[in-house]
Amino acid sequence: MANKTILVVDDEKDLLDLIEYNLKKEGFSVLKAENGEEGIKIAKEHKPDLVLMDIMMPKMDGMEAVEKMRGDDDLKSIPIIFLTARSDEKTEVEGLNKGGDDYITKPISTTKLISRIKAVMRRFDETEEEVNRLDVHDLSIDKDRYIVTRGEEEFQLPRKEFELLYYLASRRGKVRDRQTLLNKVWGDNIYVVDRTVDVHVRKIREKLGDHYIETVKGVGYRFKE
Repeated sequence: MANKTILVVDDEKDLLDLIEYNLKKEGFSVLKAENGEEGIKIAKEHKPDLVLMDIMMPKMDGMEAVEKMRGDDDLKSIPIIFLTARSDEKTEVEGLNKGGDDYITKPISTTKLISRIKAVMRRFDETEEEVNRLDVHDLSIDKDRYIVTRGEEEFQLPRKEFELLYYLASRRGKVRDRQTLLNKVWGDNIYVVDRTVDVHVRKIREKLGDHYIETVKGVGYRFKE
């Protein structure tokens, strides 16, 4: 993890300094911002390897900041972890659906926080080793640009919809249960309810048609051969 840069976005200065101290002890470079607006600006300038994002902040909150980052071609592939005092399930699901790759509630020990950061980074490093473009049926799934094309049509799916489609398409013909999909797409260190997968599959079908992803009753989903 040496030479990796982490951007920490939080309006609590003491917490920013504490996280910075502990991340630097682990060999990370650290950037800091005190609101979402400033966080986006710094992310554009420095392209960090990961962003730790608080939710409740002045000027621009974390939810809006993540949504804007996921809509920006230069920032949309950066892994983002929410680190927040908001512990209710509704906010967690919203944060993950906005594009967060993990959701951590405060307080958390620095040891556990660093462990979760490294887990997300490992997942992204492994993902980068996969094929960046899949041509399946009449679809071209381009992971470099996060775009799906079919003939002259171009579809820009939200991050998690794209990653779910990519994961299933890269293993076409193989059934994957909901828990496996949650672990592989959302990560095995976070809590997301099973229905999150169903919602994302439904949205993919609404955009691309229902003839690509097949429901295997009582098991899960597979991308058709």
